Amino acid sequence: MSENTNAQNEPVEPAVNSAAAADSKQAIDPMVELQNKLKDAEQKYIYLYADFENFKKRSIKERQDTLKFGWENVANDLLAVLDNFDRALQFAKPDSDPNLISGLKMVAQQFKTALEKQGVQTIHTEKQSFNPEFHEAVGQIPSELPQGTVVQEQQKGYTLHGRLLRASRVLVSTGTPAAN
Repeated sequence: MSENTNAQNEPVEPAVNSAAAADSKQAIDPMVELQNKLKDAEQKYIYLYADFENFKKRSIKERQDTLKFGWENVANDLLAVLDNFDRALQFAKPDSDPNLISGLKMVAQQFKTALEKQGVQTIHTEKQSFNPEFHEAVGQIPSELPQGTVVQEQQKGYTLHGRLLRASRVLVSTGTPAAN
């Protein structure tokens, strides 16, 4: 008889085959485990890379905004100087030295041009509809203009690259006196 039979004459599987099957399951498990770890590492890398790209974009935008709007306080201070130039020209006496007046006008214009190069723009208000985003109403007066229209500008307003720097102070129409 053969050696691979037991006492009841049943064939016995070699021990090598059952051990090989157990080893193959154990060999598959580490392989699957390593593949899962690799997938996890790839996902973490993708998320980290996306976060870094977003960080770079945000940093560039913050740097640009700092360059654009970083001197906002200085611009506000310079607007006060410009207002004083305009007042000096407005209240200059007609018999004043014409060379002095033209010199002041040239300096004021040069000042305005320098501010415009840096992104400061004047808000135009006369005969415009009142806009609370750009105008500050300091009073109302009756006029021939429709209600809610800017009649007079008390102080000029300015924007810096489209962002409000200083609101225009204005008088707003209440409509015709007969309507009131």
